[in-house]
Amino acid sequence: MVDTGTPRRRREGTDVRRRIPRTDAVLRDPRLVEAVRRLGPGPVKTAVRQAQQQARDGVVPPEGVVEAAVGLLPPTVGGLRSVINATGVVLHTNLGRAALSSAARRAVREAAGPTDVELDLRTGVRARRGRTALRALCDRVPSAAAAHVVNNGAAALVLAATALAAGKEIVISRGEMVEIGDGFRLPDLLVSTGARLREVGTTNRTTVDDYAAAIGPETGFVLKVHPSNFRITGFTRAAEAGELAGRGVPVVADIGSGLLAPHPLLPDEPDAQTQLRAGASLVTASGDKLLGGPQCGLILGEEHLVRTLSRHPLARALRVDKLTLAALEATLTGPETPTAAALSADPEQLMRRAGRLASALADDGIDVRAVSSTATVGGGGAPGVDLPSAALSLPEAYAVLLRTGQVPVVGRLEAGRCLLDLRAVPADDDERLAEAVRSAAER
Repeated sequence: MVDTGTPRRRREGTDVRRRIPRTDAVLRDPRLVEAVRRLGPGPVKTAVRQAQQQARDGVVPPEGVVEAAVGLLPPTVGGLRSVINATGVVLHTNLGRAALSSAARRAVREAAGPTDVELDLRTGVRARRGRTALRALCDRVPSAAAAHVVNNGAAALVLAATALAAGKEIVISRGEMVEIGDGFRLPDLLVSTGARLREVGTTNRTTVDDYAAAIGPETGFVLKVHPSNFRITGFTRAAEAGELAGRGVPVVADIGSGLLAPHPLLPDEPDAQTQLRAGASLVTASGDKLLGGPQCGLILGEEHLVRTLSRHPLARALRVDKLTLAALEATLTGPETPTAAALSADPEQLMRRAGRLASALADDGIDVRAVSSTATVGGGGAPGVDLPSAALSLPEAYAVLLRTGQVPVVGRLEAGRCLLDLRAVPADDDERLAEAVRSAAER
């Protein structure tokens, strides 16, 4: 036998590489043909190349390339991934805050194609953008004579400041000069509009007289801001919107969390209906918090002021798209939202769910137990309000395994354990949650 000088391992490796199927052959598999229609050619070819590389590295055999490619396909074209929110924070900002209701999701799909967003189908002429959503918003807040919607809560306040107080003063309490998240501070936001801030009172006490002394010819409006992400207790005093009304200037109440009417579980959270009835001229709020809808900024109040804001040139830059309008209207007129369901969940029922899940997972040999937990509202709303809940308690290592699984699950770490709080997890997702835990246990 003649020795060619080529190591046997190298010859075998070369043979394996020759057996790896070509890209065009792999793409003829019906599952990948369907994936190209669903995802487009780019993501599918990327999955095929990754599977071929796995074969070259010896991770999968050459005949397993097609199966590997199918397993590597992304669930969607976009980079965002659906996750199970088991953090115990109902409105988790990093997870997109409110989950849309099934009605809102259907409305978004319906609005994805051509719609009558700015067309009156009866007359064939241009119509007001989002008219049915705005009507639904006013129906939910009877004290509002008119409404307008922009792309988020901060934008609602910016539009009010620009349209009503550019070059003028905004009178605001020092105790309400808040930071709204990610380093954005309310004073900076307001000053960027060309308005000047007239600070009154102190951090813990601001009286009606403090506001009255500051109001003058240069006042654009008085601003009341709900400090939704912190609380000051003890020797405090704050003037209410109703006490400030009737002084010759508009009173704008930024309630933040988007509560439209009083909620029995959140007695200290201001709502739009109460603020307007008390005398506020305008109310601004977010749509993706306690309302349980899409990200948007709500503006409600006196008709002439809302019209001034909606006709300002900046309103065009801040307007929402048809998908947001569709989701908002369905949220306002449709069935209970996931946010409302999570807030009203029965703690005893949550514990029974946790017990059933823990028992089934323990039967699979997983170190898990059902425990009592405490959830929160989140989203900068209802600070200090605790929501009794129940959770699955797992070893700490599960936190990373669950986040990086096929169905990402985001929990929280507490006392060296990974807790999966059920307060914001719909009961319909229990089996998905259990399967995600089982998959994590196998990794």
